[in-house]
Amino acid sequence: MLVESPPEQRAVTAPAPPNRRAIRAVGLLVSVAILVLVALASIAIGARGLSLEQVWHGLFEDSGTYGDTVVADRLSRTLLGLLAGAALGLAGAVLQALTRNPLADPGLLGINAGASAAVVTAITFLGVTSFNGYVWFAFCGAAAVGALVWFLGGSRGATPVRLALAGTALSAALYGYLQAVMILDEAALGRMRFWTVGSLTSATNDTILQVLPFLAAGMVLALCLARPLNAMAMGDDTAKALGAHLNRTRALAMLAATVLCGAATAACGPIVFVGLMVPHVVRSFTGPDLRWILPYATVLSPVLLLGADVIGRVVARPAELQVGIVTAILGGPVFIFLVRRRRTAQL
Repeated sequence: MLVESPPEQRAVTAPAPPNRRAIRAVGLLVSVAILVLVALASIAIGARGLSLEQVWHGLFEDSGTYGDTVVADRLSRTLLGLLAGAALGLAGAVLQALTRNPLADPGLLGINAGASAAVVTAITFLGVTSFNGYVWFAFCGAAAVGALVWFLGGSRGATPVRLALAGTALSAALYGYLQAVMILDEAALGRMRFWTVGSLTSATNDTILQVLPFLAAGMVLALCLARPLNAMAMGDDTAKALGAHLNRTRALAMLAATVLCGAATAACGPIVFVGLMVPHVVRSFTGPDLRWILPYATVLSPVLLLGADVIGRVVARPAELQVGIVTAILGGPVFIFLVRRRRTAQL
């Protein structure tokens, strides 16, 4: 006797109708076009007013003038925003699939907390003062916490609930440590205050080159996990029947999320809500298929991050509002809306 698959299983396994696939493909192309426009706006618009002629000259005819220097700085800032936004969006989508929680974000597994705690330790106890030094300590801290969460979550016997609980517990402990050190050491508080907000203003070519290999590797790994994560979304038993390797997929998903979020946090500081909002919004029009969610999140997350950065430059001229503050201001109401909509749907 044939047993009909549940609706969510059919949504994942059944191929989308040709017209729906075409709509998704066109939507992805439109998203890329939007990203290009936002990136151009990030280069052209800033706290310092420049004409379009100065921007064009700075991009293609660099002669060392003030305007050319400003454009070069904005170009590095935009490139870092593109990479960090894509990394945070991908990490969020992977973690939401891994934990089967559509409201999960990269901070759920303690990765942001690990990076922040490592930077505080480097500043307070090791005397690190350069941004290039922060990058490597932050990345190592994120990687160490990711590995510890995997171990505490049961490693080979890890489940979504165990991983989430281990990450939440470690985050609480590390943020307590971070606050204690910053309160006891005023110098560390002053140096950390700017980094913990989350910002793209420290973007340099050196920073981009340092984190680029990690971001590229993490993105490739995350995109390759779309099919096995789709299988796991239908439940462990079904995934096993389909030939998915649960432990290997979970380990690789943890690795991809840790590398992506760790590198982005190391370069920009902890930026919240990007990895939560974009995958959740994307899922509303792509459906549950990660073969579409991951590419869309890769494209649209930088749109949000760069757009927030441009807003921060404009609203506080001639000063700037850091991008981490803007995403938090935008993300708070959106998160409340998502939670209320999810609760209404369950009633």
